[in-house]
Amino acid sequence: MDVVVEGFVVRVDDVGPRMRRVVLDVPKLADLNLPGVGDEAVGLYFPSEPDGRNYTIRHRTERQLTCDFVLHERGVATGWAQRARTGDRVVLDHARSWYRPESTTVWQLLIADLAGLPALARILEDGTKGVDTSVIVEVADESDLDYLAVPPGVSSTSTIGSGNGTAASRLPELARAHSHPDGRGYCWFAGEASATREVRKHLRADHGWTANQYDVVGYWRFDSETWDRRFEAVSDEMVAVYEKALAEGKGDKIASEEFDLALERVGL
Repeated sequence: MDVVVEGFVVRVDDVGPRMRRVVLDVPKLADLNLPGVGDEAVGLYFPSEPDGRNYTIRHRTERQLTCDFVLHERGVATGWAQRARTGDRVVLDHARSWYRPESTTVWQLLIADLAGLPALARILEDGTKGVDTSVIVEVADESDLDYLAVPPGVSSTSTIGSGNGTAASRLPELARAHSHPDGRGYCWFAGEASATREVRKHLRADHGWTANQYDVVGYWRFDSETWDRRFEAVSDEMVAVYEKALAEGKGDKIASEEFDLALERVGL
């Protein structure tokens, strides 16, 4: 971990049937060098857990961060969020973000499942800067849509009861069905890793998009425990693909894509 700071729970609220909001007081917040982008995230490390998780910053002030946690049936972060009380401590580090449409972008497509809703909500809240914007979301229940405020002039499509660990995701299908307007386009997608992979391949293969026209990020993996066990057997080989791409000067985004393609070749 590079820069490490402490945070302390000051408030916990439910903001939806599957969303719990935790507000953290972070005295040394400035040390994180937050990027100030709509989907900015920090690594959160919970007590007695060596592995951290990236979480979107839904709101922030001079020394407070608000993170909204999707509540699953089980999971490290879900368990912590359900038990969180005022004064509980976490450790934060490695701030990062992905949402970066080009200045020449004329229209954008923003896609998210439940895990991506906090980032999507903040991107929309921050404003779309005159860019023609369409949104596609996938939620478990219609009540989950109350969390997302879609501004006037932004078209919205939703699919209910699919994806989100309970059924096959319809997001790749809906992304393929989306009609591309004229002009330079951009796509941001935060969701399950296999669904994001499908959409990335569609944009490149079917529309000839280059990597700077999209930021398609796998926030989580279906059946991650099984995936982790299978990845362990090939981890050295896969990491070597990523490191080689970086060493060749391809940058993190292309290196990550080559890493994902290598995973696909071995059935992951």
